[in-house]
Amino acid sequence: MSENRTQDLIDSIKNKGKSLEAEMSFFDHIDVLRKHLLRVAVVVLVFTAGAFYYTDFIFNTIIMGPKNPSFWTYRMMCKLVAKFPSIGQDFCITKIDAKIINTEMAGQFTLQLNSCVMVGIILGIPYLLFELWLFVKPALHETERKSASGFVVFASTLFFTGILFGYYVICPLSINFLTNFTVSPDIQNTFTIDSYLSSVMTLTLGSGVIFQLPVIIYILSKLGIMTPAFMRASRRYSTIIILIIAAVVTPTADPYTMLIVAMPLFLLYELSISISANIERKKNKEIYGTTTPNI
Repeated sequence: MSENRTQDLIDSIKNKGKSLEAEMSFFDHIDVLRKHLLRVAVVVLVFTAGAFYYTDFIFNTIIMGPKNPSFWTYRMMCKLVAKFPSIGQDFCITKIDAKIINTEMAGQFTLQLNSCVMVGIILGIPYLLFELWLFVKPALHETERKSASGFVVFASTLFFTGILFGYYVICPLSINFLTNFTVSPDIQNTFTIDSYLSSVMTLTLGSGVIFQLPVIIYILSKLGIMTPAFMRASRRYSTIIILIIAAVVTPTADPYTMLIVAMPLFLLYELSISISANIERKKNKEIYGTTTPNI
């Protein structure tokens, strides 16, 4: 009887040791993640400090750019109208009648601070993805490391492509519509600078996040959650959702504007299907020795 109790005590100590080892391993991972995040914070801080040096260019040229009728997007739209008159003169934007004001004592200082921080975050995204890759890499197998070796470059390219698309397409079209839209001629459009900055940042960063769809599909396909068959079967529903998103982002009755916004989203969806299909082919080859399973 005493031998059984002794054995139970030994087993209990062993189990406690295993759980303690696992617990320490968990906290070790948390400590490693903390170090990665600290390095990211330092890089973002450096970019933010650099942005303060170029405050005039960032604010007057970049942030206030979509409000200026001479903005690149508006000039290209007018050139299209001149070349293809059938589009309609409404597509050529030559006036944005809106006044932006500051209503807080520290409003302009806060504007400068927030603008520089957002620039620092945007420029620091590639390094954030790099640190994330370094954190996840040790847990991957050799084949998984090779297949995901271009993750940082691919995700960063998609992010900045989305940023440029949001800034040069979605942002100016939305700002033009919202600033010129009036319910009554007796009501003048006067916006606070916080509202304007929030709109520019939301539309721009939102586009960068949406352009990460292929990366998300890649991860879900690797986990077996998403399949190309499901995405192809859901294509008609995805088309409706994309058109709704395009209509909401560019709230205008102009079909050309909506199609301009929707087209890249359609391309992203088709690219995601191709990525998911490629992953499925590789899995079938590893399991069945062929790209198609034997049924």
